[in-house]
Amino acid sequence: MTFSVVIPVYRNEASLPDLLAALAGLHRSLEGELEVVFVVDGSPDRSLEILTEALRAQPFRSQLVALSRNFGAFEAIRAGLAACRGDLFGVMAADLQEPPELMLEFKRVLETGSCDVVVGTRAGREDPLPSRLLSRLFWGLYRRLVQREFPAGGVDVFGGTRQLREQLLALRERNSTLVGLLFWLGFRRREVPYHRQRRRHGRGAWTLARRVRYLLDSTFAFSDLPVRLLSAVGTAGIVLAFALAAVVLAFRVTGRIAVPGYAATAVLIIFFGGLNSLGLGIIGEYVARAFENTKGRPLFVVARHDVFEGSTDSR
Repeated sequence: MTFSVVIPVYRNEASLPDLLAALAGLHRSLEGELEVVFVVDGSPDRSLEILTEALRAQPFRSQLVALSRNFGAFEAIRAGLAACRGDLFGVMAADLQEPPELMLEFKRVLETGSCDVVVGTRAGREDPLPSRLLSRLFWGLYRRLVQREFPAGGVDVFGGTRQLREQLLALRERNSTLVGLLFWLGFRRREVPYHRQRRRHGRGAWTLARRVRYLLDSTFAFSDLPVRLLSAVGTAGIVLAFALAAVVLAFRVTGRIAVPGYAATAVLIIFFGGLNSLGLGIIGEYVARAFENTKGRPLFVVARHDVFEGSTDSR
């Protein structure tokens, strides 16, 4: 059975030589059953040029998909899944923080027929301490409040069958997360632990802004918790308003308020003004996401698609 490996590429020119060497070793281990789909996600470096030249001489079959601009890692993975031809597939990053040998384990587990999707779970990681702490905090809250079946350390790599891939591609939601949709689909699932390596080349593109966007997408796409929290805060605000009204009335009767109504008016305006702004912001997040999904624009645009049939340099 052909095994397809999908690799999104963005600012990874420094790691590409090591990545190609690792994939060549993976090809030998799989005895020719490997196909690699590289998706260059509008990368501003020379990743596309390097891959165009290097893939001609590689022993494994490969595809090179170049998107017209940067659409994001999840959309790049979607493009790769749409292009790959294998009966089984795996997704890995181009920075080699996940060991390529993990793809061999994915294939072995999927070939047993005991599951439809396999996810890599971090048994350990060599990331900097602040990154580890933030990751642990985020995934701990996410598991408790949004999707309880998520692994403790989150999911960066996964694989599955052709049926799973077709179902996943059929979910064309914007402002969502592909991994969240993967768990929403269900299917029979297995976990494979691995040790996440320290990044050896360049700097990651996972900026603070991208992390915040991922947090919002992960929360608003799979939970109504923000709206429920807003309702709870609104209810608490009403109770507090009645309590303040009782206090103001008592002070007014006893003559302890020099300027009638000033304190109560100021407190209520500040409180409910902030509450209204918060409510509009939360509801606006849901409305904006619904609006984006009604536009019907494609999730990604392919500018170029090359196919290399191994070392014969047939393209």
